Amino acid sequence: MAELQDNNMTKLEIENFEEFKKLEGKQLPDGDWMTVTQEMINDFAKATGDFQWIHIDVEKAKKHSPFKKPVAHGFMSVSLLSKMLEGSIHVKSAQMGVNYGLNKVRFPSPVLVDSRLRLVGSISNIKNYGDTGLKVTWNCTIEIEGSEKPACVAEFLSLMFE
Repeated sequence: MAELQDNNMTKLEIENFEEFKKLEGKQLPDGDWMTVTQEMINDFAKATGDFQWIHIDVEKAKKHSPFKKPVAHGFMSVSLLSKMLEGSIHVKSAQMGVNYGLNKVRFPSPVLVDSRLRLVGSISNIKNYGDTGLKVTWNCTIEIEGSEKPACVAEFLSLMFE
């Protein structure tokens, strides 16, 4: 099993659920930085139908927004959690995984276009689910490079099946 002390390591590769269960209560390695582009924000607006000018109108944001540039949707941040977790850890024996829900979500700081984000997280709880599954509670913080406040803090639940 990979050691968790060094937070500058690459993705954890875990063989199976028995090994994965040993990570309960442990910190994950910090995720890689990703840039939130205007194209991503526009695509999210199209997918959700949320076309508020603060997200998609670059010129109006420059003139009228207190941030002077577009801001990503808060729900865009939380929607990145699955992908960010996938970038931090892989359980080889898992056949599939699904999002199960969220217990707590907060958006302490806006994400300005061209911000860089990364996941910092831990596994707070792992429970058996049915005959071949696990229900996992992840404590997730999406950091914004150069900001004291994170973009998103969430308690995220997923199901994994072997």
